[in-house]
Amino acid sequence: MKRVISNDEVVRVVIALPEGHQHIRTTIVLADGTELVFQEATMANIVRGFVNIKTHPRQALVYLEGQSLETRKPGYAAWQLLERPEP
Repeated sequence: MKRVISNDEVVRVVIALPEGHQHIRTTIVLADGTELVFQEATMANIVRGFVNIKTHPRQALVYLEGQSLETRKPGYAAWQLLERPEP
């Protein structure tokens, strides 16, 4: 299901480091009461893609796809959103 969320549907955004956690959480509250909670890694990837498109003179698309990695940097989760060519 695809849904475009317009700016006037967003009633609140809370970006915080929850007590006892090491990573930021972003909560978006919609007018219908729906709450979307994103982990820091998810938001960081979305922001990185947004900035790439906004600042690159020719890039018009960033496609991120989730993948489980067997080898990764220390401290990084196995599940990562990686940049891929559009399918």
